[in-house]
Amino acid sequence: MWRPRCPTPPKSAWPVFCISISEAHRMVKTRLKHAGASDPGLLRHNNEDRLYLDAERGIFLVVDGVGGQAAGEKAAEIAVERIRARLERQTGTAEQRVREAVTMANNEILQSARSHPDWAGMACVLTLAVLEDSSAVIGHVGDSRLYKIHRGEIRKLTRDHSPVGEREDLGELSETEAMRHPRRNEVFRDVGSEEHAPDDRDFIEISRIPFEPDSALLLCSDGLSDQVTSQDIRHTVERNAGDPEAAVHELVEAANLAGGKDNVTVVLVEGERFTAPVLVDARHGGTTIWGCRPAVFLYGFLAALALGWASRSLWQPPPVVIAPRVLTVGAAGLQTIQEAVAAARPGDTVEVPAGEYREQVHLKGGVTIRSRLPREAVLRAAAVSNGPAVEGQDIQGARLSGFRILAEPQMPLTAGIVLVNAEVEIDDTEVAGAGIGIEIRGAASPSLRGNAVHDCLSEGILISGSSAPWLSHNAILRNGRAGVAAHDGARPALIGNLFEKNTVDLPGELMEAVRERNFFPDAKPAPRGGARR
Repeated sequence: MWRPRCPTPPKSAWPVFCISISEAHRMVKTRLKHAGASDPGLLRHNNEDRLYLDAERGIFLVVDGVGGQAAGEKAAEIAVERIRARLERQTGTAEQRVREAVTMANNEILQSARSHPDWAGMACVLTLAVLEDSSAVIGHVGDSRLYKIHRGEIRKLTRDHSPVGEREDLGELSETEAMRHPRRNEVFRDVGSEEHAPDDRDFIEISRIPFEPDSALLLCSDGLSDQVTSQDIRHTVERNAGDPEAAVHELVEAANLAGGKDNVTVVLVEGERFTAPVLVDARHGGTTIWGCRPAVFLYGFLAALALGWASRSLWQPPPVVIAPRVLTVGAAGLQTIQEAVAAARPGDTVEVPAGEYREQVHLKGGVTIRSRLPREAVLRAAAVSNGPAVEGQDIQGARLSGFRILAEPQMPLTAGIVLVNAEVEIDDTEVAGAGIGIEIRGAASPSLRGNAVHDCLSEGILISGSSAPWLSHNAILRNGRAGVAAHDGARPALIGNLFEKNTVDLPGELMEAVRERNFFPDAKPAPRGGARR
């Protein structure tokens, strides 16, 4: 969405990598009900909003992109990916993880905008909630919002980082006046317009709030809060208590009925005991109209309605709900990773316990394969094959996370991972000792984030074809040839990667950006032409 920005504080420099070593508190899981929806609205053809929900880890996120063309969408996508990747590593306190996640997203958006002229000026605003025990840690930048609904009241717990929002928070403008103000869309804080460190003042608003079992949290972009009042939001959520999906869709529809001027995104999380408040009329000694005799007939009518609703299963077929599943290798007769992948549907997750697995894994579209404990599930060459250990071809939306892929002299791997026309994500995975660490071929543009590729016999990452993969914050160490090589028109984007005792072999016009945005502690990138150690 278009959004003019107000002046922001001076820039602050900080390193791309930011690490915490203390252990995070584990979230005490409750029976949460949650739902989210995003809609482009009535006046826009594209949707620059993004959302992310991970109830298992207690992560709920709304992002509103800023920038013309496709730039706002790209900024929002980067924010979701970087925040998700950091929060899934549960090291440090929740507050530390939120600060680091938002800051990593901020700096990567900034670097991406600098390397792609079409993305100049892109940024985003966001609101994030991480549930932990009986509380929620809130991270917030901009004018998206988080509301808490509890016992018949609604409270806005984030401050709008905008001139109009500040005046509304101070009581100088009513909610309705702020919603109609011509400068409503201006913000003076965003994610991605300038470099930041996690502890910078006037950047990330962090708070920890109680999250009672009978309360609900609602996160939204300004496409909702600029069109629907907070009291209407409360009434809608309470009216649909116990059915967050219905509440979310009703709120999106309300925003569109009010004009639908912007993208609208809503995420709702209900505690296990959240219900609509019981209204009691204390007048006349607590007696209301419901205590008078004529109400007897109404009681009977309501009882009949209740009976009909309770018996609806006898005359109305139940809805068919296909929910994402977690398939665990070693359970329910799934003896191998590939058996579990074959049984998985798009949206499912295959969870792999710690141990060694000698098999070839074929990625499947829309399916996540993850190690239950990062780097504790080890893939080696299958008994009748010398590689690759993982292969993905002509697929989209797959993800591989948290594995170690190890070759050995007696059981070599020609490659650790081979991706052919595969729009997938590989993160937090180690590849060591293979012929080629990761090979990417074709036109798709996969994402490699937070991986370690080291001590391979040839290239660490070899890219060919028209692919433009995203390589972010990987450690590429001591490989036999180039750490990253691109041929036949490939144009990878490299940001925040560490190269140790390795060079890169990329088109010459990319080299200046590579030098500026990656780390070469002991060597400079070699000129075009195929470098070796």
